[in-house]
Amino acid sequence: MRASTPRAERSDVNLPSRAHASGDSTRRLFVTYAAASLVPVLLLGGFLVGLLHQQAASRGLAEGATEARLVARTGVAPLLTGHPLAEGLTPAEQETVGRGVGLAIKTGQVLRLRLRDLTGHVVYAQDNSAIGTVDDEAVEAARRGTITHLTSLNSDAGDQGAVGPRVVEAYTVLYAAGTDERIGVLEVYLPYAPIAADISRGQLTLTVTLTIGLAVLWLVLLGVSSSVTRRLRRKSADNAHQARHDLLTGLPNRAEFAERATVALASATAERPTAIAVIDVDRFKEVNDTLGHVNGDRLLTALSRRLSEGIREGDVVARLGGDEFGVILTTVRSSGECVEVLNRLRSALAEPLVIDGLPLAVEASVGFAVAPEDGADIDILLIHADVAMYVAKRQHLGVVRYQASHDEYDAGTLTLIAELSGAIHHDELVLHYQPKADLSTGNVSAVEALVRWQHPTRGLLYPDAFLPAVEKTELIEPLTHWVLRTAARALDALDPSGQLAIAVNISARSLTRVEFADDVLDLLAKSGASPHRVILEVTETALLADPPRAAATLSRLHQAGVRISIDDFGAGQTSLGYLATLPVTELKIDKQFVLAMTEDSRNAAIVHSVIELGHSLGFTVTAEGVETADALTDLVNAECDLVQGYHLARPMDADSVTALLAQRPSVAHLPWVYGRAEGNPLSG
Repeated sequence: MRASTPRAERSDVNLPSRAHASGDSTRRLFVTYAAASLVPVLLLGGFLVGLLHQQAASRGLAEGATEARLVARTGVAPLLTGHPLAEGLTPAEQETVGRGVGLAIKTGQVLRLRLRDLTGHVVYAQDNSAIGTVDDEAVEAARRGTITHLTSLNSDAGDQGAVGPRVVEAYTVLYAAGTDERIGVLEVYLPYAPIAADISRGQLTLTVTLTIGLAVLWLVLLGVSSSVTRRLRRKSADNAHQARHDLLTGLPNRAEFAERATVALASATAERPTAIAVIDVDRFKEVNDTLGHVNGDRLLTALSRRLSEGIREGDVVARLGGDEFGVILTTVRSSGECVEVLNRLRSALAEPLVIDGLPLAVEASVGFAVAPEDGADIDILLIHADVAMYVAKRQHLGVVRYQASHDEYDAGTLTLIAELSGAIHHDELVLHYQPKADLSTGNVSAVEALVRWQHPTRGLLYPDAFLPAVEKTELIEPLTHWVLRTAARALDALDPSGQLAIAVNISARSLTRVEFADDVLDLLAKSGASPHRVILEVTETALLADPPRAAATLSRLHQAGVRISIDDFGAGQTSLGYLATLPVTELKIDKQFVLAMTEDSRNAAIVHSVIELGHSLGFTVTAEGVETADALTDLVNAECDLVQGYHLARPMDADSVTALLAQRPSVAHLPWVYGRAEGNPLSG
């Protein structure tokens, strides 16, 4: 179910009309296609018409041959006595043939007739022409039967008189009447006009039928193409709409919100400012946990409808993610007017509603920032509005405008966050890898991917400089996607043998995103990386953000072969009962316990207990923060599975990992594992 968003959508008038431009482009393409498709249809029509003409000519000759044989058999042979024509015609034969031929010529059935012997000599001509001459075609006809071709009367060499009408010139064998004895050859000129008229009637019908058929074919093709084009256009429009709108609520999504905000901010002035607000639904997680995700989605749909109906003409409301909405307030006169408008929206959300038969009253916390006073960039303004929203939530203030005193981070950190989006797209990020060694073999079985930022002016930045702040914003999503994609693509280059696994840290925001599991599996499929070589590390805090959704996401990934590790185990509050239900393959002991284990027996006891707990649940146990030989020895004695830390190796670039793996020391040559050597093969 989608919310009605009339006002949210009406603000599109402030942007270029993508739909209008797309429609014009589609129409131009269709006209071009129609013209282009007509060309082969016309060529096909021309070819078929030419073929019809060719067949008509062949048919005319065939009919001429039939008539010639008929004249020979019924009109001439009965007038002769049956002797070979080489002996000449008797006077009686000449008189009889003359009368018959004269009648045929008078009625127009024949235009000229000659009798030749089997050697091709003319022995009789109705017009006394060419007596005694030889024609090779007559000789050939005597050997193989009837020969015909289209010509014009008197067009042959030696013919006298003006060139006459079109005729069928035919040569056919003369047989003695009632026998199969060949006595000569008949040369006859038949008028072609009657034959052509007879053929043309049928040809005209075929031509008209062909023309209509081709026209219908072209129109059908256009109709089909038009229908397909319309469907594709609608599908394209739907896809474009879905790419820029939230599927659940129908509101603009974060990308569309940012684009519209950029347009609005371009015209913001001190006299006519623009405000960017963030609205967060209070205690939405409790509703989700109590009533289930389906009813939680219904609540979000109802709230989005109220926001859409409550905003002013020209303003924009969007769903930024989860239970967070964004609002663009254009042409506001003051901060007070912003508070007034946002309070009205907050009051609209607070109106009681019924979900699954249960009456609910929802409250929201709202933070906003005003451009250009609080910033001119949408990323900065969203961060400021987000900060103000958290102040409103903590202090139960309803609506709060951003103030510099609200910031937990300095201006430099906020600037870094704003720059990070560009850094992701401009390949300023790099991955370093810290090895994890298997204590049973001494081999490096996995590496943990750690992001670094090669800042163009600040140099190489480590995660502590930007990651804590980024995790509080939506930028954590594209950053996580980049790390996952880059790590998956690097696997084969790091270790072509296929033995190495790679671990990537996942934030709470990613883990509770419904489509996160599908995104990860799609990314792995495109990169060609085996899911079994990928370890996703999640903290206990991330698991507790939304336990049911986190469990569903992890189960989906686990079923596909992805390994799941609980990072910083022991520092959170994970219920052991809940832990037993999760598809976990590894526990990573929080490094604070490992760092202190050689100096504090209580920390050592915690480390030993976690190892025993993990083994009893069937998990692999990894100790991170191993920085001394004594700590390594204690972990070996405690039968820990994997270790990670500066005593073994610091994070390194990809080339260093490849060189390290090429050594692959065996357990027989690893005295360092048991703390009996000063050197450390991994650190070299």
